[in-house]
Amino acid sequence: MSRHTRSCHPLSRFQLRFIPLPRNCPIIHENSLVVEWPLVLVAFGKVEWSKMMRDTASQKHAPAARTKSSWLPHLGVIGFAVAIAFAPQAQAQSLVRDAEIERTLRDYSNPIFEAAGLAPNDVKIYIVGDKTLNAFVTNGQNVFLHTGLILETETPNQLKGVIAHETGHISGGHLARSDANIREAMRPAYVTIALGLLAIAAGAPDAGAALLASSQQFAMLSFFTFTRVQESSADQAAVTFLEKSGQSGRGLLEFFTKFRYNEILSDSRREPYFRSHPLSGDRIQALQNRVNEQTNRDAMDSPADIDRLKMMQAKIQAFLYTPARTFVKYPASDQSIYARYARAVAAFRAPDLTTAVRETQKLIAEQPENPFFYELLGQIYYENGKAEASIEPNRRAVALAPNEALLLIGLARSLLATERADLRVEAEASLRAALRLEPSNAFAWNQLAVVADRNGQVGLARLATAEEAYNLGDLLRAHRFSDLAMRNLVRATPEWRRAFDISTITLPIATKAGRRGNDPRPLTLMPERPIASSITAPETSVGLLRVVNLEDAAHDHGDTETHAKH
Repeated sequence: MSRHTRSCHPLSRFQLRFIPLPRNCPIIHENSLVVEWPLVLVAFGKVEWSKMMRDTASQKHAPAARTKSSWLPHLGVIGFAVAIAFAPQAQAQSLVRDAEIERTLRDYSNPIFEAAGLAPNDVKIYIVGDKTLNAFVTNGQNVFLHTGLILETETPNQLKGVIAHETGHISGGHLARSDANIREAMRPAYVTIALGLLAIAAGAPDAGAALLASSQQFAMLSFFTFTRVQESSADQAAVTFLEKSGQSGRGLLEFFTKFRYNEILSDSRREPYFRSHPLSGDRIQALQNRVNEQTNRDAMDSPADIDRLKMMQAKIQAFLYTPARTFVKYPASDQSIYARYARAVAAFRAPDLTTAVRETQKLIAEQPENPFFYELLGQIYYENGKAEASIEPNRRAVALAPNEALLLIGLARSLLATERADLRVEAEASLRAALRLEPSNAFAWNQLAVVADRNGQVGLARLATAEEAYNLGDLLRAHRFSDLAMRNLVRATPEWRRAFDISTITLPIATKAGRRGNDPRPLTLMPERPIASSITAPETSVGLLRVVNLEDAAHDHGDTETHAKH
């Protein structure tokens, strides 16, 4: 597992890759209170912080004359206080990409989405690398699940129950109505802010500060009046979806009952999930009554679903926590396949290459058709500097799971790491196959740029870099490289048109930033040979996955020649 701070790059297996939220998957909690900033903040919030503090300090020791000059400086403090009162609590949350976990969650979720009348492919599932217990939906049909939630669920039915509940928010259109609810909830807060300003202006700064500090609480209390209704509605919808898909609703009830103690905790001590999903006795009783009416209330999880949950939890535990903690949770006395899987990952991270390889090979011998064991072996070799050795396990993984984009990218990365010219065609074929499955995968475009650059295809390399930047949300960089690509591609070809599209889309941003005045559209300067993607990889290329090591803030390709040419 590696940490990274870039975008929704793909990773191979529990490559637990940590990626900051990309342009196309904003992370806003379903019940977050998004504040429309009061006018006072706009008017007075631009005061330089150091100057504001200095002026405030001097006012503190000056005579408290009630003149305009004596209380006006407080407005800067007021603006700052309002900003603090309403500023969203920023958390460094990042996304996790893992082919095995994503496949399991997708298989759990698709029947629920279908029961809700949603097209499964339209609903995106994101895994948040966070040890807290939380799940939410946002920005349309996007479901976010914390790794902490996955670890805390005791049965697949509990996890499916939470997914069904979040699906209820989507199908109920709760997000579409949240703006109106927020505006309504803000009215008491605005009144409180106004009273606080008047109190400060009248010479009672302590009372004014207290009013300002309490304004957010008034807003939240009002907002939760709306969310409680939505939460109960989502509960009932979840039971409906589970029943329709032939599953029990008991898992959701068990999950809520298990964490009911959160009701008596202060807000700061509650699990994040139960801050935005407040429980109540009436809500749980209503859910209990509905579950008892289910035809499928006694339906049990299949052994296969139970196994997959345990494998998923073992992998998350081993990649997110220290090896020492993993060895305690999965001691050598536990010879289950889940425990051995966790210990193999922990040995890899320790790092103990010999033990990691030996234990992973034992897992492969026991389940030779499991692509994710081969993926792990390839990752172990690759991240220990053995790129050549990582190729065959990755090829085998891809052969067993040819429609997993992360595995295809992992294979390509292993092939490119050898720097062998005879493997470039296979690497390009793998990357293009991955991009057919995930067209917005920035890291796949990054690696394709490396292939094109090594093949001397400057235009295609720059186009791939533009695609990478665009999918990362770096529109200025996308504009720059799309223009460079157009100057090195044959005009009116599909590649040139794609570069033109990116350049056109990003032009307003570039113009606003002063990067492009009234420059004319760049024309083609030089053609280049056709790209090798038309040549398919040899049938013998069986294999799978490799760790996709995401580059960092500079968007480097990991290739010095590429840096120079770009």
